[in-house]
Amino acid sequence: MLSTSLSSESGFEQVKACLQNPFAKLVLWGVLSALLYHLVAGIRHLIMDAGIGEGLESGRLGSKLVIVIAVVLIVLLGVWIW
Repeated sequence: MLSTSLSSESGFEQVKACLQNPFAKLVLWGVLSALLYHLVAGIRHLIMDAGIGEGLESGRLGSKLVIVIAVVLIVLLGVWIW
């Protein structure tokens, strides 16, 4: 889709029309949601590599924070897409 949208003006319009379909928006939201969760969890692992949050209790708290932050970002993404 990215290649098509960048190839010409008509390609951009074609992709734009495709993304007006609710199913296409749902698929896009699903893929981007997975990427957002992966990003947030990756940041958590980078923080853990720095030595922060390596204990059992802090690890559980970090896991809960990742889920909460990811859910908030995914909802905001859904609002932006729809």
